[in-house]
Amino acid sequence: MPRFPRGHLNKNIAIYPGSFDPPTNGHLDLIERGSKIFDELVVAILRNPEKDPLFSVTERVGMLETLTEHYSNVRVDTFDGLTVDYAVKVGASSVLRGIRALSDYEYELQMALMNRKLRPELETVFMMPAEKYSYVSSRLVREVAQLGGSVKGLVPELVEQNLRGKLDPAYRLAEFRASRDERSEGRKSRARKKA
Repeated sequence: MPRFPRGHLNKNIAIYPGSFDPPTNGHLDLIERGSKIFDELVVAILRNPEKDPLFSVTERVGMLETLTEHYSNVRVDTFDGLTVDYAVKVGASSVLRGIRALSDYEYELQMALMNRKLRPELETVFMMPAEKYSYVSSRLVREVAQLGGSVKGLVPELVEQNLRGKLDPAYRLAEFRASRDERSEGRKSRARKKA
């Protein structure tokens, strides 16, 4: 039987960069699907000193590590600077990016083309989120939560609990309003019965 020399198998590593402030079900959908495509997926949290995040980098790392611990080929890391430089540092050949809408595509296309200019060997892989998460963004989740709205189904339960802890007054206000509205509706209902 002829023997063929075995080539060196390169590990297919991808990074999934973002702020993840907070992690959403849309993020987890892409992480799950990315973990099936790549040998290793690095969820890379960007440390951006110019932004004022709701959750600290440490809090975001903790949440994502807990949420992805059942994936043997997913790890969480942090970085600053250029995404392409971080990709080289970890030996990644691909950048995973999610696209929810046409507006996302225009921005992501610009970023992908710039990354290609800087590092031609680095590929960008675009993935559409599951339809039920196509409108979910960290920014939208933060805004709804800060105004006391429910984010159930938009984020994992762990993130929802952390949001509640972080924004406790807003949640208390929403609960108060709901309770007040229920009492008001009850009074109206009783008044109608008496009439």
